[in-house]
Amino acid sequence: MLIGWKTTALTITLTIIVAGSVTEHAVNAAPQTATATKAHSAAAPSAADSVAIPETTLAINSPTPMSERVVHYEIDAKYDAGTHTVNATEVLTYHNLTGQTLDHFPFHLYQNAFQPKATFVRDAKLMGTRDTGYQEWEAKDYGSEDIKSIEVIGQGDLTQNLQYIAPDDGNNDDKTVVDLRVTKPIPAGAYVQFKIAFITKFPETQARSGWKRDFLLGGQWFPKVGVWWHGAWNCHQYHNTTEFFADFGVYDVKLTVPKYEVIGGSGVEVSSVDNADNTKTVTYHGDDIHDFAWTVSPRYKVRESTYQAQMGPIKLRFLMQPAHWSQAERHERITRETLDRFEKFYGPYPYKTLTVVDPEPDSAAGGMEYPTFITGESSWFAPQGLHLLELVVEHEFGHQYWYGMVATNEFEDAWMDEGINSYTEVKVLDSILGKNTSMLEVGGGTLGEREGQRLTYESVADRDAMAQKAYDYVSSNSYAGITYGKTATVLLTLEGIIGEETMSKAMHAYFMKYRFTHPTKEDFLKTIEEVSGKDLRWYFNQAVCGSQVLDYEILNVNSFPANWYEADKTKKNAKAEKGKDNTLYLSYVTLHRKEDFTMPISVEIKFDNGETIREHWDGQGRWTRFGYLKKAQVVSAEIDPDHTVQLDRNKFNNSFVVKGNARPTYKLSNYWLFLTQLASQLLAWWAV
Repeated sequence: MLIGWKTTALTITLTIIVAGSVTEHAVNAAPQTATATKAHSAAAPSAADSVAIPETTLAINSPTPMSERVVHYEIDAKYDAGTHTVNATEVLTYHNLTGQTLDHFPFHLYQNAFQPKATFVRDAKLMGTRDTGYQEWEAKDYGSEDIKSIEVIGQGDLTQNLQYIAPDDGNNDDKTVVDLRVTKPIPAGAYVQFKIAFITKFPETQARSGWKRDFLLGGQWFPKVGVWWHGAWNCHQYHNTTEFFADFGVYDVKLTVPKYEVIGGSGVEVSSVDNADNTKTVTYHGDDIHDFAWTVSPRYKVRESTYQAQMGPIKLRFLMQPAHWSQAERHERITRETLDRFEKFYGPYPYKTLTVVDPEPDSAAGGMEYPTFITGESSWFAPQGLHLLELVVEHEFGHQYWYGMVATNEFEDAWMDEGINSYTEVKVLDSILGKNTSMLEVGGGTLGEREGQRLTYESVADRDAMAQKAYDYVSSNSYAGITYGKTATVLLTLEGIIGEETMSKAMHAYFMKYRFTHPTKEDFLKTIEEVSGKDLRWYFNQAVCGSQVLDYEILNVNSFPANWYEADKTKKNAKAEKGKDNTLYLSYVTLHRKEDFTMPISVEIKFDNGETIREHWDGQGRWTRFGYLKKAQVVSAEIDPDHTVQLDRNKFNNSFVVKGNARPTYKLSNYWLFLTQLASQLLAWWAV
């Protein structure tokens, strides 16, 4: 998910200017009828001991399954476009691979987050939110996800055993997690099958789910079982700064919608059948995925093509707003270029489909990721040099790798998803659009993605650590700045420590080893150390696990004649040879570590005779000083001359020049005059 692109747009503008319900027990709900063919779905047997999870490969370019499949969701849903509700049945097959007997199962009910007493809304009021402001509660903000009945095959209807729990904060009014106690525990290695009837009511779009006018994004819309992780159930409540975590498996989903709707969803479309009641039923199948999302709108215009990937062809499908149809080619171009880079840099994309959705304007549905399904973000004003469209599409596609395949726990280590993705966003967009122009190249003004990421981190650098639960950040701004911007900046700085090529090899190794698994922070850090052959804990302990701030400065620079006390002699020496200063100078350059992050740095010192010297400091003390006795004076000094330490919070104090150059100031004043006049004209036009 890209939560800060609108803020980024504002930052870019400023940069240009400055620089130029469970209580309902409907026990008679009918379960979904499962298909019998192995190609699409496993039959739904009458006894739990004959249940299995399909080994289908219909939706992947692989002859065999690529993940350890824990779940099989069979969902039959009908969407009412007038009320924005879904009535559905769900058959969930769960394979107990935990190594122990299970006597209860927690389920996520994400849409219950959108209620006034829910933890999500409460936290949003306190910390800020990514879209809805909740200044006052409105009926359109309300969402719900109610289990009408739940049956366990072989154990009967257990609806009365459902109990809401709040494992994170104890909020008794939060209904985003419900726990089911089974009457007969499920042995290790066994299968259990749940038959669930539920109804979901979507709110007007919030947190990248819901409706806007006649558009719908169906995300996090069905009861989803938690993950058994590290010896316990991992099923967190839905918070304003958390996303999602689920097991891999197979999805067979039937969606019945009005016939006039244009529809898209995760996985491959298996069939589309028109019904007598002016609806249609579209069936989707997904392999080796851990979620399913879908969208409908009667106004989508569709563009389709095929991309030849390393493992086989991928069907690309673009669902565009009519007003943005002229940008369809631009959406496809960045998608193809991004696919190319990810396959080259990190590893193959194995799925047969990718759907890119251009959501309804002002829908709060832009910039979101689900397996084989992403949403972009655009507007009527999208000049070629302003690369926000490209940034959003690339970022959300990146989540097919960092979340989609490398399925880390976004509740507990969001930086491993959003942050690693932000780092690869820099690498990919630099490759496609240029290192200094990957965000902006308009009217002589430029801005690179790596600098954009660093800017989001600067203002919250001392607030939180990267390695902490997503819901434990002090504010939404801190979550965004640290999880996205700091992580990208930390990994870019790491390149300077181990080398860009080594970092590239480590990222490739990490993806290939941990795809279709749930790796931890240690898995990632150890991979970097193994590939680089270096002990990097001194860096990780500060950058990843701590909140230390890195800021080094040139404290002062001094040059004066060594025999300054012999004033007359100094003048005579200066005149001894015309055009040449034979004076012997004492020069000192003092460096200062302003904050608590310690890191070795280098400084480049230049003298007026053309000589350049590089010095290195371990950064352990608060300051250090370099002294010289030369027939030359210091003219400049610069910390991190190769610009590899992106993590330095303030780069303005990294350099010192004895004699300034007025030309940049003159250039900036002209930019300021031009841009303020342009802004005034645009505001006047907008007000008309």
